Amino acid sequence: MSHILVAEGVSKKFGTHTALSNISLEIPENCIYGLLGPNGAGKTTLIRIINQISFPDTGKVFFDGELLAPHHIAAIGYLPEERGLYKSMKVGEQALYLAQLKGLSKTEAKKRLKFWFEKFEIGDWWNKKIQELSKGMAQKIQFIVTVLHEPKLLIFDEPFSGFDPINANKIKDEILSLKEKGTSIIFSTHRMESVEELCEYITLLHESEKLLDGKLSDIKKAYKNNVFKIGLQTEENTESLLQDLNEAFEITHSEFNTEEKQFDFTVKLPSDDTSIILKKLAALGNINHFNETIPSANDIFIQTVNSKNA
Repeated sequence: MSHILVAEGVSKKFGTHTALSNISLEIPENCIYGLLGPNGAGKTTLIRIINQISFPDTGKVFFDGELLAPHHIAAIGYLPEERGLYKSMKVGEQALYLAQLKGLSKTEAKKRLKFWFEKFEIGDWWNKKIQELSKGMAQKIQFIVTVLHEPKLLIFDEPFSGFDPINANKIKDEILSLKEKGTSIIFSTHRMESVEELCEYITLLHESEKLLDGKLSDIKKAYKNNVFKIGLQTEENTESLLQDLNEAFEITHSEFNTEEKQFDFTVKLPSDDTSIILKKLAALGNINHFNETIPSANDIFIQTVNSKNA
């Protein structure tokens, strides 16, 4: 597997404060990689190192197979959480200026900006000043100038901040489209539902250290705890049924739907062997559903951080 970015033993201190402690990670090409962690975990410090805004005290960062160097800045697009547009400049003037800083000619920049402004239906904003725009409108401009030079690696820090649900969905679709076209994306957010929707790989940082990383689907499998939600249609007395099941298994929630005569319950099994409970349930009624509960990214985030703090 090829990697767009590799960090090896990266550490960074600010005075006596350790922001990153021996962080190593590998970000595959053409994926959306979630960089997660509570406030103060070290995410912004790592992002700043990738953008060469600051530099590690120890360790190395490789970009596209080469030691990270100043010329790589042109191949990286960065959308920071704290936006950096000049409020008194006109939208079009500023977008052209920032595009040229990233190496585009004025002619090419105008051509690409026309495409994006038409796509977002914001052509009449060209001569407006940033201070005349709402936060969400300014966010669209910031997104456009971030992706305009078509970098190999995009870094989005809370990209949906300030957007209403409709525009957040549009930006999400654009991020997915960029990924489909071959762009590699680092996605930093506190919104775990966005991680579930977008990220194939994740790293979780906490208090400057890496707690876990890897493919999200593999991490979820590793965090499974043999909990199942079951729907059993039965004529049995639910009290005696519950008592009977509780003797063999750990029932954590239960209710009986009298209209449908269905006993819905959640059970935690001692192992991933479901044959014993399935055999028992089949003798008691019809099994309408038997679904394993897979932990969400949010569950894993909370459990891992809490375990570290315990």
